[in-house]
Amino acid sequence: MNWDLQIRQFKNYLKLERSLSDNSVEAYIRDIIKLKQFVELSNLDVSPHKIEALHLQNFIEYINELGMTAHSQARVLSGIKAFYKYLMFEDLIEKDPTVLIEGPKLGRKLPDTLSYHEIVDLMAAIDMSKPEGPRNRAILEVLYSSGLRVSELVDLRLSNIYFDIGFLRVVGKGNKERLVPIGKDAMKHLKIYIEEVRVHLDIKDGHENYAFLNRRGRQLTRVMIFTIIKNLAKAIGMKKNVSPHTFRHSFATHLIEGGADLRAVQEMLGHESITTTEIYTHLDRDYLRQVIQDFHPRS
Repeated sequence: MNWDLQIRQFKNYLKLERSLSDNSVEAYIRDIIKLKQFVELSNLDVSPHKIEALHLQNFIEYINELGMTAHSQARVLSGIKAFYKYLMFEDLIEKDPTVLIEGPKLGRKLPDTLSYHEIVDLMAAIDMSKPEGPRNRAILEVLYSSGLRVSELVDLRLSNIYFDIGFLRVVGKGNKERLVPIGKDAMKHLKIYIEEVRVHLDIKDGHENYAFLNRRGRQLTRVMIFTIIKNLAKAIGMKKNVSPHTFRHSFATHLIEGGADLRAVQEMLGHESITTTEIYTHLDRDYLRQVIQDFHPRS
């Protein structure tokens, strides 16, 4: 029993026997494909009828770690439960592994995720007439476009920005490097800041290669990035608890919910698997760029 065959047959069942709309059918199929991708990422040689509850628990933890909201996690689990009910109905499995799997508690505290319109509102609140305006706009654009950690943002070097190919070289946890695509809007605002604002700063010795600087010509601190974002949220009356990590979660969530491949999102975030198996995937630049173009709201 292979995944692709069962997914096709499940799709036919949803269309022909349950008479669901095309949109509903595609939503169900996306949920099952996410599980299939997780199995592949985890190097598990497991077909659909061999999936166990532990695999599903690890999968739910994994999509939570990637930044998917509790409501979206619950929806994905609902799709997977429907798939296994179908397999039971067709006598293809003897035991439903989803029976004991509980969805995320929708009331529990998870990192806030911003909608695309909320991100646009935050960016629109930046006063571009002030000297720091273009810099702050570039910061928010890069955070949302590339899903960087705040530490990765403040450590970003000019020499690691490749405008010609649309990528950033990021040094993440454990001093591990990765290449991350940067969207067109982010690239535009980053260029404006570097070429029209940053060049006029009196840059201090040792800070020449840092991309983002304060008005005294020194590398920005993590606290300053938090302050910039908190002040913008306050200015528009946003009630959510917003931080630089909120942009990282939003970046991942919007890509995943748009249908992006989990492997690509994992690569761009620089995540190690939260499961016992450490997962390292290495995808080519063209593929990662295509994922951003196809699935990111600000592509």
